[in-house]
Amino acid sequence: MTILTRLEQWMEQGKISPEQHAHLAGLSRGEPFSLFLELNVLLYAGVLAFVAGLGWTVSTWSQQLGDVLVLTVLSIILAACSWYCFSRAPAWSPAETPAPSPIFDYVLYLGSLVWSLELGYIENRFHMLSGQWDLYLLATAGLYFFLAYRFDNRFVLSLGLSSLAGWFGLTISHWTAHADAAYRQYALLYCLLVGGGGALLQRRGLKPHFFGTYLNIVANVLFWAVLSGVFNREGYGLWFLALLIACGASLGWGLARRQFAFVAYAAVYGYVGVSSILIRDIHGETAILSYFVLTCAAMLVMLVQIARRFGREA
Repeated sequence: MTILTRLEQWMEQGKISPEQHAHLAGLSRGEPFSLFLELNVLLYAGVLAFVAGLGWTVSTWSQQLGDVLVLTVLSIILAACSWYCFSRAPAWSPAETPAPSPIFDYVLYLGSLVWSLELGYIENRFHMLSGQWDLYLLATAGLYFFLAYRFDNRFVLSLGLSSLAGWFGLTISHWTAHADAAYRQYALLYCLLVGGGGALLQRRGLKPHFFGTYLNIVANVLFWAVLSGVFNREGYGLWFLALLIACGASLGWGLARRQFAFVAYAAVYGYVGVSSILIRDIHGETAILSYFVLTCAAMLVMLVQIARRFGREA
């Protein structure tokens, strides 16, 4: 029996979907397949690594190179990226817009990261705002939101959402009393504002495909906020109940929308929260190690089975 015949049988039995059958049949016949996702991730990682190296060079050799040279190089890179993006970009549209060239998105991402690097260098050297980094983060978040919606880039949108979260965090750090409780409260407020804003923009038809990015960021911040309450030695019961509700909602959303990421969020964050309660009164290293070996193996098997059934998020 040939591989193609087996694939036909599996599809008729419902073990694989027609899309999986077409993909596997193409591989068995030696047809070319797309590496777009893998190459895309590698190129974005390459841009990030380049900026990280640039930042290391600036921090290590800034005194030898001098402020003028450092700022000139960073400004030239930033100006070149800005000129390229604004000169090549098509007219703005509220719908999803394809990139005008293969390198467009990477140039935009490079310019966004260089902007943050140059801004950090200027404040670190000249203290223009007397160390008020929260103002820099708020302004940077606004710039990233503008660039993300103007040029239709979800990676830059993620930078904007992260900068906004950083602004929330630095604002709270100025307070001295009840910092932990304040962080949790403002994390929940951040989730409410970002999630509500993303949903509103989706309903208005403004880049509705961005909603998944909003939802992923909100889910992670929400789970971290709830987990911080579960980790408390006292008064964690309400937070544990909130964790169970959040896990149930994330699991239901992931299964209904066939988005494996939200299934993984529910499994991983739920596992961490439940484990923190189960082992907090256990002091034997052998018992704790045995617990993690057995439960991690079971968790991995469960996630693999779910991934096989529902696929991964596109």
